Amino acid sequence: MGGAHKNLVFVYGTLKRNHPNYFLLEDLISKHDAVFVGQRTTRLQYPLVTGLYGIPYLINKPGSGQKIRGELYSVSKRGLVRLDELEGIKVEHYERLPIEVVIEEEEEDESNGVVLAEAYFAHCRFGERLWEKKGKCGMCEFGENDAVLYVRPKDRPRFSSVLDEIEAFVSSSND
Repeated sequence: MGGAHKNLVFVYGTLKRNHPNYFLLEDLISKHDAVFVGQRTTRLQYPLVTGLYGIPYLINKPGSGQKIRGELYSVSKRGLVRLDELEGIKVEHYERLPIEVVIEEEEEDESNGVVLAEAYFAHCRFGERLWEKKGKCGMCEFGENDAVLYVRPKDRPRFSSVLDEIEAFVSSSND
């Protein structure tokens, strides 16, 4: 691929190793369209919740939630197109936004290798409302126990539109 790895992508959910959608990154790695860089943690705190079908969402509210642990990949333009497809960028399920990540270290030296990457955040149309709906209670990591609850797209109800269902969920009253 020759130096085409330009896009740093921080993955925190089903794309991580040993998780349900890792097969896509594995495929990209085998085609030299992605390289694993290492474990990383967000520099700031963010809400991370699971929504319908156990789908994990990072929510773009820096300062809320916790520092999130995940994996950093360097991805080619071609690889990015495939990740965007999986994440439903066109249909506004997720949006790809900048995020700062660091190597997890005990000492709080902020200059310690802060890297600007991108991550797939819950789309702003519902992200903040989902956070409120979930009682503003987030996780620091999407773990393998969480992944067990994830329902792959092919196993969801046939007429399911996740976006419509999220909209109904975040719009419903809490009583």
